[in-house]
Amino acid sequence: MSIGLEPVAVDRAEPDTAAGSEGVGRFEWRTVLRHRLPLRVMHWINLLCMLVLVGSGLQVFNAHPALYWGAQSTFAAPVFATTAVRGPDGRASGITTVGDHRFDTTGVLGVSRRADGMRVKRGFPEWATIPGPRSLALGRRWHFFFAWLWVINGACFLLWSLASRHLSRDLAMQARDWRGIGRSIVEHLRFHHPVGEEATHYNPLQKLAYLGVIFVLAPLAVLTGLSMSPQLASLLGWWLQLVGGRQSARTIHFIVMSLFVAFTVVHVLMVVYAGPINEMRSMLSGRFRVRVPRGEGAGHE
Repeated sequence: MSIGLEPVAVDRAEPDTAAGSEGVGRFEWRTVLRHRLPLRVMHWINLLCMLVLVGSGLQVFNAHPALYWGAQSTFAAPVFATTAVRGPDGRASGITTVGDHRFDTTGVLGVSRRADGMRVKRGFPEWATIPGPRSLALGRRWHFFFAWLWVINGACFLLWSLASRHLSRDLAMQARDWRGIGRSIVEHLRFHHPVGEEATHYNPLQKLAYLGVIFVLAPLAVLTGLSMSPQLASLLGWWLQLVGGRQSARTIHFIVMSLFVAFTVVHVLMVVYAGPINEMRSMLSGRFRVRVPRGEGAGHE
């Protein structure tokens, strides 16, 4: 995420040799401030929290690797489940059930190898869970601690975004953004990467993705997480009735986690595609280099 980009320095003008001889001298590289310090700090805290939350959440899930819909666990008809079954040859195989469909997922889900190479019955593999050893108590402690850190960090981000106008200026969908959704989809399908002034702003798909994470996925993660606690049943009873029960809340929580993982994977792939060195530098130091026509400003909103 970024805030309004502000020119902070101009590098030595470099010819745009990639544009051919006619373009030499017409473009220059400029360095702009893409991410302010508070945003960069909150970004990395968020990343740390998400990594631990996913890993510890999978550790908790492994204690009972099945999901149900409703108020109670319908063991005979899970929505999603991983287990191990022993075949005629005596070897265990991992079986994942999604509704009425069954898949052999040996090595990934149900049955996986430990660090010492031994095959064991385990929902998600050891490398995906935090902490590594199978411990429900430790997994829950890690999950609850980083969940509160994640919530506090998110609240700080929201307050800072409102105070700095990052939300209204950089993330809010404008009329031109709604009109440009189709064009943005086409550009993504053609792997077109914006340059110059265009590269310093969010495109409509980016805005929709960030707004969806901030105002849909994050609140769902918090509400479903809290509603799984028996101590909060009376406070969040209305929410449990709305989603159909505590087991439904657990299933939604798992789906939201999966969507967070998908968002992160796409985000990382886009960073690699856009130029990992430049993108990482902008999130570490705040500085981002863009190629603009000589004499034009860049990044000023």
